[in-house]
Amino acid sequence: MTLLPQLIFAGILVIFGVFIFKRVNFIRSNIALGQSNNITGDRAKRWKNVLLIAFGQKKMFKKPIPALLHLLIYVGFILINIEVLEIILDGLLGAHRMFAPFFGTYYGALISFFELLALGVMFSCVIFLIRRNVIRLSRFKKPEMSGWPALDGNLILIIEIVLMIAILSMNAADQILQSRGVDHYPVTGFFLVSSWMMPFFDGYDSAFLTIMERSAWWFHIVGIFGFALYVTYSKHLHIFLAFPNTYYAKLIPKGQMDHMPAITSEVKMMLGIPIEEGAVTAPDGMKFGARDVTDLNQKNLMDAYSCTECGRCTAECPANITGKKLSPRKIMMDTRDRLESLGNSLKKGGNAEDGKFLLGDYVTKEEINACTSCNACVEACPILINPLDIILQMRRYVVMEESAAPASWNSMFQNIETNFAPWKFSVQDRFNWAEELKNK
Repeated sequence: MTLLPQLIFAGILVIFGVFIFKRVNFIRSNIALGQSNNITGDRAKRWKNVLLIAFGQKKMFKKPIPALLHLLIYVGFILINIEVLEIILDGLLGAHRMFAPFFGTYYGALISFFELLALGVMFSCVIFLIRRNVIRLSRFKKPEMSGWPALDGNLILIIEIVLMIAILSMNAADQILQSRGVDHYPVTGFFLVSSWMMPFFDGYDSAFLTIMERSAWWFHIVGIFGFALYVTYSKHLHIFLAFPNTYYAKLIPKGQMDHMPAITSEVKMMLGIPIEEGAVTAPDGMKFGARDVTDLNQKNLMDAYSCTECGRCTAECPANITGKKLSPRKIMMDTRDRLESLGNSLKKGGNAEDGKFLLGDYVTKEEINACTSCNACVEACPILINPLDIILQMRRYVVMEESAAPASWNSMFQNIETNFAPWKFSVQDRFNWAEELKNK
């Protein structure tokens, strides 16, 4: 037997492996451009988040039907890859269905189970395509979802359908060749789903069926390699990043916002309040807030790459619902786009000073000022992404570095400073409104 198919397969595997490695390393180096995080907290709770939220998709089940369909695709993706492992080993060793002798009579049942999952994946993908393009759910029609994001969402579903058809066609042709006793096709038993496709192929001679089976085999495995590479450029990178993203998510209550210890110390010193020994103070030249992605922390940047673009955050955002320009999903997409642009510039030998910034060139002040800080977007995200954290850091930059807070905000800040309340009246008059209640 010639070694040429094995050499070709090994070469394809190496080529895709190199491209995937380079892309993963590029993403890793981009995330490393952010400020380092001090990740603390209960490890047991973090692993619980990974198991329940990333793997178990707990938060998806607020809407049971799409959650079940998504879970079917997800489980199918994981388990069908067991068969992909067999295909890879077959390709490298020149074997065919090398796991069959180990599983014996159970091999047919195992492949039948995988085929049922493949059928479920196809069904779910068709439903999701209908939701996106026929029913056209409102969260898929937002301005940020035009162009590539819309194409990406459809393309990944179509690719999955085509790959599932390829593996079922391969198995159907394989069973016919087994029944004819063709060399290299050992008898493995009955496959539940692909057996229904056998009548469509039974009229062809064995030579043609062999070409068909091999073509489907090569198409499926090369398609899987291409899919793995494509995912690193797609919103579906969350398939992998959901796990570290949920592990490193904040464990504090969602309504609790991060304060700036250096600012707390500065305010205490201004007010004559003693600060604790070892308290953090603002160093000379310290930048407050974030103007660009390099000012954000690494978890913020991982959030951007993990974003599924599902739009649940935007659908729950009260500012967006009332017609404001703010879309939490767009904030995450803009952060990722800016990070990609900066990373490409650095890869070409440039530096971080390319004349563009996240704030201004990608995200406008109108968008971040529309945020009510309600945390609805954080609560809605199925993998614990936090758009609010990025918004707050950009608003801090506008207020503390540019002194460009809206006039109404400045009035509020002044009232809080002088009257200890957002409203412009003295502390003594704060409860005058209740006098009318006493007289009733």
